[in-house]
Amino acid sequence: MANFIVAIELGSSKITGIAGRKNLDGSISVLAVVTEDSSSCIRKGVVYNIDKTVQTLTNIVKKLETQLKAKIAHVYVGVGGQSIRSVRNNNVKELPPEAIVTQAMVNELMDANRSMQYPDQEILDAATQEYKVDNQYQLDPVGIQCSRLEGNFLNILWRKSFYRSLNKCFDNAGIAIAEMYLSPLALADAVVTDAERRGGCVLVDLGADTTTVCVYYKNILRHLVVIPLGSSNITKDISSLQMEERTAEKMKLQYGSAFTESSEIDDDSTYPIDGDRTVDVRKFVEIVEGRLQEIIENVWYQVPNEFADKLLGGIVLTGGGSNLRKVEHAFRNHTRIEKIRIAKFVNQTINSNNPLINAKDGTLCTVLGLLAKGDMNCAGDDFSSNLFGPEDKTVITPAHKEPRPTNEILGKGIVQTEAEKKAEEERLRKLQEQEELRKAAEAEAEERERAKRENSVFNKSVKGLKNFFRKMVDDEEEK
Repeated sequence: MANFIVAIELGSSKITGIAGRKNLDGSISVLAVVTEDSSSCIRKGVVYNIDKTVQTLTNIVKKLETQLKAKIAHVYVGVGGQSIRSVRNNNVKELPPEAIVTQAMVNELMDANRSMQYPDQEILDAATQEYKVDNQYQLDPVGIQCSRLEGNFLNILWRKSFYRSLNKCFDNAGIAIAEMYLSPLALADAVVTDAERRGGCVLVDLGADTTTVCVYYKNILRHLVVIPLGSSNITKDISSLQMEERTAEKMKLQYGSAFTESSEIDDDSTYPIDGDRTVDVRKFVEIVEGRLQEIIENVWYQVPNEFADKLLGGIVLTGGGSNLRKVEHAFRNHTRIEKIRIAKFVNQTINSNNPLINAKDGTLCTVLGLLAKGDMNCAGDDFSSNLFGPEDKTVITPAHKEPRPTNEILGKGIVQTEAEKKAEEERLRKLQEQEELRKAAEAEAEERERAKRENSVFNKSVKGLKNFFRKMVDDEEEK
């Protein structure tokens, strides 16, 4: 039986499927890569045409299976795109005097956080910031004595409708999901170094329709947001000069630059659009730089003020938009951050003869990061040698039906499957019912105890004496 891992990334410009094998030395050998245009079904990283997305996913899996000569049982999927954002939340647990924090107490805080409700939003993951044990902050509070435990979390949200549409596409395509990961976090694990995370850095993924911003400090994710602006906005601005987007994209790649000294621009020079038309160089430069400046300003606006002056790791740029000439110069000018690095490729060792992989242009870093996350064999049965026999059908079996312990998946970029979410909701509902029953039982027991006290001989005697003295006082007043 074959042995390989398959990952699929749904981007705004293309959907990419990749298959690879992990080697004993830690490297990854890429076995197959397939890309399909997604402009007709994915918008800003989100599914908007389910039928076309299903067809595209089906095509990708079939092409991968043809190259691999084996069926694909399930795949790893990246979740990303518009509306992903992070929100801070904290939960407090009051403890008895001299109590010692246990893992169960920590898990209870995690569960309370995961059960938070946001209108129309789904919690995809929650990154623990730190725990406040009485008045001190700790990363691991287990074993510490305190009377008050507070958990600070960064909840990563996405629209429920987007989550459902994505799952529906894979269900309709008959593709089982081995694991879902947050694409920005899988990318960060693939291109950001440990030193950059510790010192504080901003990862900027310049995609076609979106730009993703991740802020790290002291090895912890502090902020995540997806901005609905990307390099395709530059292309659309260029196309406003009366040309097709295909021509505008070609001109952007050929002449575009993120920064040009004004003294270097000849006001009389032009760039050719086609055989008959041209565009002024200065006008072209102003369009490209103007839109990129807007993107950079939006990126920098998303960096929380408390971390803006603590970015010893600087800014890490990746994605297709990072190929624009002098892009690091433009970021340096607008953010005043001197340390800027362009991540053209992942940190892992990748073995491949595929020109798409070896181009190392930052466009496949996310899907390679997803591939690196995989640890489950995605191979199904080998193709039957009987070409005219009945077609083999892969049975869709969700890899995770029961919810895993919260501490196993929290903050690791793992997105629960729909089956897990339903099971988790049912578990939390039962816990809530048990808590309500417990409170009702306590209230009933307290009421019985109160009634018992009232009906005791002592209470009856006291009540009788009170009534006797009250009657005597009333009689005296009447006299």
